[in-house]
Amino acid sequence: MQFSCPFILASGSPRRKHLLQQLGVAFEIQVSDVEESFDERLSPEEIVEQIALRKVRSIGQQNGRALVLAADTIVVLDGEILGKPADPEEAIQMLRRLSGNSHVVYTGLALLHRPSDRLVTAHEKTTVYFDEMSEEEIKSYVSSGSPMDKAGGYGIQDDRGGLFIERIEGDFYNVVGLPLHRLYNVIKQEFGDLLQAGF
Repeated sequence: MQFSCPFILASGSPRRKHLLQQLGVAFEIQVSDVEESFDERLSPEEIVEQIALRKVRSIGQQNGRALVLAADTIVVLDGEILGKPADPEEAIQMLRRLSGNSHVVYTGLALLHRPSDRLVTAHEKTTVYFDEMSEEEIKSYVSSGSPMDKAGGYGIQDDRGGLFIERIEGDFYNVVGLPLHRLYNVIKQEFGDLLQAGF
């Protein structure tokens, strides 16, 4: 998938970077530093789209020719949003709550192309079912450091994180942080003229 204009990923996430690299997309990274706070009265879908929108506008203002992509991912357990753990103890507490339960992962997407005045948002949701984790497994996983930069305190793509996931309903890549199928469909439908021949 190649574009006839510059393509910018407005995210510092190594997982999103890796997924785009796997697709062979030529892109540049510009990290947005916008505030990621949100109104708790909003639905999870509205929250992730709103934050992605803030990010894409921030980077889009500085790049007049590019197609800019931003994303935001949250984990929702029993109606509560779990962000990135602040410290190992909070990561342990999160994993104790996830153990043996299901939760929902939401990712919001925003794409902006200023030259054609196009701004599009979308979202994806995936339900994740965790197996029971022993206290030893939880503490060992947290001690690896892997949960610390991930919403909900785990990574489905980790060497160890995936071991505890019994099954999912929905897009695997959404849980990683970038729902590729949804992204591709939005690009085809809304920005297809910016795609070079092929995909």
